Amino acid sequence: MLDAFRGNQALKESLQAALRAGRLSHSVLLCGEAGCGSGFAARCLAADYLYPEGGPQANAVLEGRAAECIEVRGEGASGEIRIDAVRQVRRKVFETALSANGRAVIFYGAQKMNASSANALLKVLEEPPEGVLFVLTATSAAAVLPTIRSRCAIYPIAPVTRQECVAWLRENCPDCKDPELLAAVYDGHIGRAAAAAREPQAAQSFETACQLAQAVAKGDRYRLMQLLAGYEKDKPAAARLLADLASVAAAELAGAGRFGMSAHQAARTASQCGETLQNMNRNLNQKLLLTILAARIAR
Repeated sequence: MLDAFRGNQALKESLQAALRAGRLSHSVLLCGEAGCGSGFAARCLAADYLYPEGGPQANAVLEGRAAECIEVRGEGASGEIRIDAVRQVRRKVFETALSANGRAVIFYGAQKMNASSANALLKVLEEPPEGVLFVLTATSAAAVLPTIRSRCAIYPIAPVTRQECVAWLRENCPDCKDPELLAAVYDGHIGRAAAAAREPQAAQSFETACQLAQAVAKGDRYRLMQLLAGYEKDKPAAARLLADLASVAAAELAGAGRFGMSAHQAARTASQCGETLQNMNRNLNQKLLLTILAARIAR
């Protein structure tokens, strides 16, 4: 199933060789920025570990509906992985019988573990049960607590090329109107590009980011304030929009040339989006922050 994961050929060959030789570490950490596909890669690896011959059961792992593959995600707005979730995993892997194929456990976003949940998982990783593969994903190895990181074999995941991203979008999102633009804006991050092509909220955010970029190019402060006003009370949506606008600006800097932004406008917009996101995370007044953003990027 790793062959279904686009790009990262060296990574796939390394993991496949380790699987064939029976020397894959019992705990693997896959590191990649959001949208690089680390979660999909984790399921591919789990499927190949449990069902090397493939088939319907391997497909069930990819689709997240296999009993032999336990998936753990963060909870709440913070996405924190809490100690109760780790304890539940420990009970499942130690107190229930394994199938002949073994078991896989995937922790999505391991950087979201607090000290208590990390310590609980550490006890399992130090003395792992036989036949269980632990696969962790994270935005970067440095973001994972050192005690966990040191127990894992670390594999970095990179974005695919823009050409590969365009090809994937054409194959998997036939209704996508402009795969070249999505690939340029999200710089080969298939997950983010696919979300903008498929998911209504992500698509709306991307479209609004494009409209904001056009308003920046024209210096239209009123239009900027009008577009941003709809995000004054929705922090997650505003964060996504600012990340999208920063990506659009970065694409313009790289030569996309779709929205008429000058290099100075694009650089300023990307910088101001990052600063606004930081201030939002500090829980400063969101309405005021977006008003200030509109004024600064309209110059």
